[in-house]
Amino acid sequence: MAQGSGRAVGGAVPALLASRVPAPSQLWQGTIEGLGACLAREAEQRRLFPWLAVAFGAGILVFFTATDGAPALAAPLIAATLCLAVTFALRARPIALALMLALAALFLGFAAGVWRVSSVAGPVLSRITIAPLAGLVEGLDEREGGARLIVRVASFGDLDAESRPRRVRVSYRAAQAVRPGDTIRATARLLPPPEAVRPGGYDFTRDAYFRGIGAVGSLVGKVEVGVPAEPLPWPVQVAASIDAARNAFTRRITDAIGGQAGAVAAALVTGKRGLITNETNDVLRAAGIYHVVSISGLHMVLAAGVVFWLVRAGLALVPVLALSWPIKKIAAGVAMLGVTAYCAFSGWDVAAERALIMTLVMLGAILVDRPALSMRNLALAAILALAREPEALLGPSFQMSFGAVAGLIACAPLIDGRVFRTDSPSRIARAASWVATAVVGTLATTLVAQIATAPFATYHFQTVQPFGLVGNALTLPLVSFAVMPAAVLGMLAYPFALDRPVWWLMGLAVRGMLEISAWIAGFGQANMVLPAFGTGALVLLAAALLLATLPVSRLRLLALVPAGLGVALAASPTRYDIYIDRDGAGAAIRGHDGRLVVLGRPPGFVLEQWLKADGDGRRPDAVTGATGPRCDRLGCTLAAIDGRTVALVTDKRAFAEDCARADILITRMRAPAGCAAPLIADRSFLAARGATAIRLGAAGPDVVTVRGIEPPKPWQPKPVSETTPAAQSPSPSSGDSGATDPSDPPPGETPQ
Repeated sequence: MAQGSGRAVGGAVPALLASRVPAPSQLWQGTIEGLGACLAREAEQRRLFPWLAVAFGAGILVFFTATDGAPALAAPLIAATLCLAVTFALRARPIALALMLALAALFLGFAAGVWRVSSVAGPVLSRITIAPLAGLVEGLDEREGGARLIVRVASFGDLDAESRPRRVRVSYRAAQAVRPGDTIRATARLLPPPEAVRPGGYDFTRDAYFRGIGAVGSLVGKVEVGVPAEPLPWPVQVAASIDAARNAFTRRITDAIGGQAGAVAAALVTGKRGLITNETNDVLRAAGIYHVVSISGLHMVLAAGVVFWLVRAGLALVPVLALSWPIKKIAAGVAMLGVTAYCAFSGWDVAAERALIMTLVMLGAILVDRPALSMRNLALAAILALAREPEALLGPSFQMSFGAVAGLIACAPLIDGRVFRTDSPSRIARAASWVATAVVGTLATTLVAQIATAPFATYHFQTVQPFGLVGNALTLPLVSFAVMPAAVLGMLAYPFALDRPVWWLMGLAVRGMLEISAWIAGFGQANMVLPAFGTGALVLLAAALLLATLPVSRLRLLALVPAGLGVALAASPTRYDIYIDRDGAGAAIRGHDGRLVVLGRPPGFVLEQWLKADGDGRRPDAVTGATGPRCDRLGCTLAAIDGRTVALVTDKRAFAEDCARADILITRMRAPAGCAAPLIADRSFLAARGATAIRLGAAGPDVVTVRGIEPPKPWQPKPVSETTPAAQSPSPSSGDSGATDPSDPPPGETPQ
């Protein structure tokens, strides 16, 4: 069929070579025949099924981005049922049948989004509130000098059950012992989960909504710790017990190894990353290996592989079992149980859950005598993961995980290193062949994964690590052959209290990994910051990745079109000239030198995200001290790059002057009714629209906000009456960074 496709598509080539222009009908017929042959080959190679996963994801994307209001669950389910019913009449028309199945998958994806939103719906705090909090500690992440708690709320102030959040996340600074499963009583300062700091930025509000978190903040004063008065439901009790065991295991590993090597080693085993300092995180990111501390595909594959190899090797040592039992399938079944237990112990993190589904599908394929690593299995894993958590499609973890694996599967024949294999009887030749295969395979695998995940990493994090290939090539052998095997051995030795020597040995390998990372981080431009590009470029680049990896025929060439358009859009982003904090505490304005200048005191995290979106690699503290604005006790003013005057009002006495002279007025207070400034971003505006960005142009300012004028999404805060004094807004100078801006950006993840 492939040869027929080549003849059909190339039928017009001889005519062109003979200086004859083929007739339009001939070109059209050749194109149709070539397309039909390509589709026939795709069907023959069973490559149409993965497109059902794409259609399923497209339905989820439509739900999250295009719906206006709350759709009924019955509507997409009925539409999907009708599409499936029609397929029985289309068996003789394969193209129409495939399109109808894709449409049914699209409606089912839409339905999955509707169901997920309704299933996790819960109260969200609407304003900053300080009140007594009582509840059960479900989870605890230890940090230097404190902890971060997930609390199931029993009572909070005088809020009734319909208006108080079911679950909150709070920072806790005291050294008093608190364990998952304990009850606490304390005064809490809670605020709504913070929205994105800029349009198109990371939205913690959405993540918190789907995790059931309705408020964030901190505990103040004395904390009373007790035990539950009644037995806990068994799911809550099991989850709390596992989290307590994870914390104890984390401390045991860190105590045995010490320093940041201990913190990183503990994160590799338990997934608890709170003890890793920001400096160490920056070093790991600069080396392109931060993904190793996030429990994800790498950990699941290595854990399953170690268990699979140990069980299979152990059974193979007994000749009777090796000859009479299906030891490969037995090993796969035990590996499935082992990797599931490991995922439960690591906390069922979102990335770990998706990696678990992928790993279980791969191992399950062995049980039914199917190829373990195939695009069909990857598509099935994607459908299962998205059916459970449709919102994951919008996050970097899912996009990078499945993008990397799709690229590796598609390029597997090119990176398996067979060109270096030898049948020579010489041990030296075989050893050299093995080393060359391993080195080239590692480099090629890392390169493919980085290319496949580059669009998503750049879109979400605005950073590129040019030396990530070097970092992964030097550190992954340590992780694969020393760190992770030691982690498995340490976990097996832990019940016998013989694990400390294993952790010490593991610490040596982790220290080597950190030293390599620090060396790479010292290179110039090890962490490049690029301007944020829009969703249009991301969609085109994602489409190019799908077209390049899913087909096996010449349809892959179609990927060049969206790839070219996507790269062109990403390379020429339209940057904003003004960023305004969602609370009005500060702003960043492009000055006459083309770089952002700070007005007021925006939180450091917010300013960092603005700089990254602008492609500016400066640190927030370097920008805060820059000269340019004219400030006094009442506020600040600055001339923007186009000459417009921007005023930040911090005292109401400045309104009389700034309302008359400013082109753009920013304040966390409510501007007076007669304020004559052409554009006002005051408390009323920001409460309704959220963080704001502005492009300056000859036609006037182009204002873009986190929340539009349409009805809010289920996870967005509902409009409230303005009765809270401005003085109660989160202070950017507060020492509790976890309370003022508790949003942790999702870590970069590039599974290998």
